[in-house]
Amino acid sequence: MEITVKVRRVPEQEGASRSVVGAESSGEMAGAAQPRTGKARTSTAPGYWQTYHMEAKPTDRILDVLMALKSEQDGTLTFRRSCGHGICGSDAIRINGKNRLACKTLVKDLGPGRAITLEPLKGLPVVKDLVVDMEPFLAAYRSVLPYLIADTSTTPTTERLQSPQEHARFEKTTKCILCAACTTSCPVLWTNPDYTGPMAMVNAHRFVFDSRDVAAEERFAALSDGEGVWRCRTTFNCTEACPRDIPITEVIGELKRAMIAQAL
Repeated sequence: MEITVKVRRVPEQEGASRSVVGAESSGEMAGAAQPRTGKARTSTAPGYWQTYHMEAKPTDRILDVLMALKSEQDGTLTFRRSCGHGICGSDAIRINGKNRLACKTLVKDLGPGRAITLEPLKGLPVVKDLVVDMEPFLAAYRSVLPYLIADTSTTPTTERLQSPQEHARFEKTTKCILCAACTTSCPVLWTNPDYTGPMAMVNAHRFVFDSRDVAAEERFAALSDGEGVWRCRTTFNCTEACPRDIPITEVIGELKRAMIAQAL
């Protein structure tokens, strides 16, 4: 079947972070990450729509479409991809106006006879074409201490055991693949460059409710300022966008209740 693909093309931006791991580009893109700043997170860099026509099968993934366009029609087309199986989270983009993983979205899922539109994620600076600068997103991730902090006052003589029931308390948030689909679907982030975002809250939840962790108070402090959990407007965009079906709005609500209980 013949399909029409409209891609939002954005020339490479001067001064943008060049740390584009796994990017499919005609040029090398590498460099040191930048520290988190209050600069606006925007995907409104100057650009234009480019239309392509190609043959595709209904069962082709959008990632297959992008790779075919790059190899057969336009070698300058730039996008991220890595594992191609919905695990790495590298290829999240806006497809027909919704945040999705290109490797998990099939041509037939997008409706017959309509053009397929591909855009970079909103709310993050565009580096080139479909590639956005992930550094602000990753800075928010680092701010919630996304690793186990165990009690080190005594030296354990055995492994730190955890029951299935204790693990079930946070199991849903272990599924996050850091694709940014949730955070960049949030209207708060689109207008507020300092908003922590749902992904960081999901990863804070994963350790706050881990029975082996002792740093909940530090994570609550990181989330309790004006740009943390209280900025969430409960629009459910993040939950709808998550390709791993994490109930993100519910998770944020659990964090809020835990923070209130800790303060009382």
